[in-house]
Amino acid sequence: MRGLITILAAASFNLCHGSIVLPRDASPEVLAAEALAAPIIVAERALPNSPSGGYAPASVDCPSTRPTLREASSLSKSEVSWLEKRRNNTVAPMQAWLSRMNISGFDANSYINGIKDNATALPNIGIAVSGGGYRALMNGAGFIAASDNRTNNATNTGQIGGLLQATTYLAGLSGGGWLVGSIYTNNFSSVEDLRDGSKGSSVWQFGNSIFEGPDNDGIQVLSSADYYHDIVNEVSDKQNAGFNASITDYWGRALSYQLVNATNGGPQYTFSSIAQEPNFMNGDTPFPFLVTDERSPNTAIVSLNSTVYEINPFEMGSWDPTTYAMAPLQYIGSNFSAGSVPSNEKCIEGFDQVGYMMGTSSTLFNQFLLQINATSIPSFVRDIFTNILTGLGEDNNDIAQWEPNPFYHFNNDTNRNANSTQLTLVDGGEDGQNVPLYPLIQPQRHVDVIFAVDSSADTDLNWPNGTSLIATYQRSLNNTIQNNTAFPSIPDANTFVNLGLNTRPTFFGCNASNMTGDSPLIVYIPNAPYVFHSNVSTFDPSYDRADKIAIIENGYDVATMGNGTLDKEWPTCMACAVLSRSLMRTGTAVPAACNTCFDRYCWNGTTDSSTPGNYTPAFKIAELSAASSMGVAKMGIYVAALTAALVVMLA
Repeated sequence: MRGLITILAAASFNLCHGSIVLPRDASPEVLAAEALAAPIIVAERALPNSPSGGYAPASVDCPSTRPTLREASSLSKSEVSWLEKRRNNTVAPMQAWLSRMNISGFDANSYINGIKDNATALPNIGIAVSGGGYRALMNGAGFIAASDNRTNNATNTGQIGGLLQATTYLAGLSGGGWLVGSIYTNNFSSVEDLRDGSKGSSVWQFGNSIFEGPDNDGIQVLSSADYYHDIVNEVSDKQNAGFNASITDYWGRALSYQLVNATNGGPQYTFSSIAQEPNFMNGDTPFPFLVTDERSPNTAIVSLNSTVYEINPFEMGSWDPTTYAMAPLQYIGSNFSAGSVPSNEKCIEGFDQVGYMMGTSSTLFNQFLLQINATSIPSFVRDIFTNILTGLGEDNNDIAQWEPNPFYHFNNDTNRNANSTQLTLVDGGEDGQNVPLYPLIQPQRHVDVIFAVDSSADTDLNWPNGTSLIATYQRSLNNTIQNNTAFPSIPDANTFVNLGLNTRPTFFGCNASNMTGDSPLIVYIPNAPYVFHSNVSTFDPSYDRADKIAIIENGYDVATMGNGTLDKEWPTCMACAVLSRSLMRTGTAVPAACNTCFDRYCWNGTTDSSTPGNYTPAFKIAELSAASSMGVAKMGIYVAALTAALVVMLA
């Protein structure tokens, strides 16, 4: 019997044919023992520092130096100070990563050693994870897992683990913002830890949709009615404290149950508390952003020249020449007027509750409202939620209502909302820029290379076609809004499909001498079917464990090109992209291996704008149907190990 169990366990591991392979010196029995001895546990959260002790903001004494707004002419002093630590902390991981990427004829270790004391010469890396609901969260999670040296076997040959540790900035929007927000509010937990969870936690348990409430270990912890009563009561607390409530409050509270590893989704946890976490303060993690768009009240249009806002642990604001201001996030609910809090008023903290911040970046509620009748939740609960959403929508509350407006009477000549007491914000992808490149292309940050992870649903079958990059490129050509940002030339969407640029990684902006400004090189990483149909709808509200693992696994294969199955030189080419701008600045000759990579992956300017046929891509490797049906995916060695352990115990 035990021999059969071993064979079955080994067969399960054989499904793990590439992403994170079984170590040569480890048997399933050994891994099972290790898994039982050291179970995966999601790390504790950020800080529950809302002064109310709950979801509602509350007044506090202002600090001796009262919080003020500043014009967006430079980085904040806090970010500059943080960068000094982070850039130093990326040196060793960057050396290790570049060396493992194995650029033939190039000594990466010596090169980084020679410039490690010169921050302007060091490569400066950014990662941007697109919107697209749970599809974007899970596909983006695959890329982050592949880039993280904490992921099992992610530093083996053909793997890219360590890129995350060498990265300076990490941006998310909508579903990608859920990923970034969840990682950081759970103390920069790894994707593996969040994916596998821990006993009693509902974090990343997507089997129950947010319309039903959390399901832990197969047990409904709260009835749907109690779940909604809790959410409604928490939002009512905010209203009773004197703040307006919009649909985003309900949405953000529901999201938090799945994204924040705390009781009731951590209603008292704030996004600004990330800045007080030791790992962030010490520069041990990248700098996170969420991105959102401004929408005027009583309108339903968000155009490409709408003002874009970033949310980071220190500040919230816009670099655009319209608002052109930054406000301290910790005090964002304070009654700022003309850039300061009146001397006779107290400050407010707790407005930047983590769910509300993630919800602000993902306010696609009308579409979700259409999906409610298709869910399996009890009819009386469905009626309650429908009434809430419908009532709010009729009052134009299908937006995030930031009231008071922190930019009230500030930059009056250009600020479109200078005379409004309310700042209305929506999903950051509604202007077409579904990949959150905005904070990473600001010239003040001098980012060299951006890995643009695109899980957009641009085609009929929910695959990307470059539309987001096109939008950012077009915006960069608009002198009235672009604020000196430069961006590489991007072809039309038909060209993306006809030339297959949306099915494999492509580099844009390889020749920096052709740029009109300081533009990063864009490494476009589009979602494609490597081992699983990851083109699920943006509005699918739930996923079973097998599908969740499989979509994350597909994202892992997208990031690694199937662990080099499709191109064994892909890790080398990623390293060349990272080094490109640095080599130019230091006058270092480009290695021959990198020139080969650039010939292979750089867009050469060719276009084909003819109307493409139906885009139905085939699997690039092989379908994970067996793994899906068995609930086993090749990325999770410890998942398979735990399965093997349980079988052994039952035997």
